[in-house]
Amino acid sequence: MAFDALMILGPTASGKTALALELARRLPAEIVSIDSALVYRGMDVGTAKPTRGERLAVVHHLIDIRDIGEPYSVADFFADVCRLVPEIRARGRLPVLAGGTMLYANALLRGLSDLPGTDPQVRGEVLREGARRGWEAMHAELARVDPAAAARLKPLDSQRISRALELYRMTGRTMTELLAEHPPKKAPFSFFTAALIPSDRAWLHERIARRFDAMLAGGFLQEVKRLTALPGFDPDSPAMRSVGYRQALEFLRGGVSERQFREKAVAATRQLAKRQITWLRSMPVSAVFDPCVKESGREAAAMLAGQPWGLPAAAVKEKPKAL
Repeated sequence: MAFDALMILGPTASGKTALALELARRLPAEIVSIDSALVYRGMDVGTAKPTRGERLAVVHHLIDIRDIGEPYSVADFFADVCRLVPEIRARGRLPVLAGGTMLYANALLRGLSDLPGTDPQVRGEVLREGARRGWEAMHAELARVDPAAAARLKPLDSQRISRALELYRMTGRTMTELLAEHPPKKAPFSFFTAALIPSDRAWLHERIARRFDAMLAGGFLQEVKRLTALPGFDPDSPAMRSVGYRQALEFLRGGVSERQFREKAVAATRQLAKRQITWLRSMPVSAVFDPCVKESGREAAAMLAGQPWGLPAAAVKEKPKAL
């Protein structure tokens, strides 16, 4: 059976981008980002956004498609991918979806329910309340109105708790009720899903720390200052909830020292990686690779390049426009 697309998933700093680029050197491919932060213009250093050279060498999609004050939901992502995959295949190329936003990946693999869209005002109110009261208190509130949804979520899962409460406050109906009425719809494609799961957590932690230090040296704080100076900047926007940016805003407000800022940002990134690995271990994957092993990237690329992709013998020469 020929697969329609390849999905490369893994925790932050595990080598997803490098593997996707290596594969694109072996096959005619276009890369589709699975990253909720890369969609935002101006968030470059703190998101480890692919460089200009990398984006010139291989067409990338779903990068720099929103201003930081604009929403971009999992439903938006699902619709974009459902349009992009057949377009890329029609050009005789392999769609390589790579990133670490597991909520997005899960929607593609397990399906997405057709729920009401977000209301920026209600969403902002829930997020500000969560920041003030704490997410354990918000989880307790969700348990009162929707016990079934609360039972599925961890008390600190701010993203999904806030969405469930937002829906309840918007519609007066619970997430559980809405999901029962709108069963998940899967993407109409077949995916070969490759998971990068490090066997050595210390190896990953070291890479996370080194990468964050490189971001600081590359002007991360200057980038955040530029963003805060934009007209209509909202510190509670979904963009500013990204790991690293939250901690940078706290530092720039004078809430912590520079040392504390770095420690908090690195610790938050490690926690993100832990959650990503937990997600991965519960998701349907086709192959698992250990990025700690030397030469694993090249071996993974060779193995993935040999899958039955159903591509034409020759690559399409004209370069398509990225979304």
